[in-house]
Amino acid sequence: MREYLKITAVALGLLGAGTMAANADCHSAKTAGTAAGVVGGGVIGNVITHGSVIGTLAGAAGGGFIGHRLSGNGCHHVAYYRHRHYYTDKYGHRHYYYASR
Repeated sequence: MREYLKITAVALGLLGAGTMAANADCHSAKTAGTAAGVVGGGVIGNVITHGSVIGTLAGAAGGGFIGHRLSGNGCHHVAYYRHRHYYTDKYGHRHYYYASR
């Protein structure tokens, strides 16, 4: 019965971590990912080491590191816009060029 409760706790922790990371916007994604990683890693470390404090802290540290590294992917993209412009030469022909912003 005790193993069943530990597995349930891990599943709920991972579900909560996924939900927390999904609701974060781009600016707070790193913070939410780190927090979710700490919680999830702590629970997993606790389950694996059967309640050891050192195992729990090691799992929390590892989970926090992994959560921080993985959560910010895609947040730092730079929007690249190409705008089509033209000018008319002295013969009345249009010449197109692209300007980036």
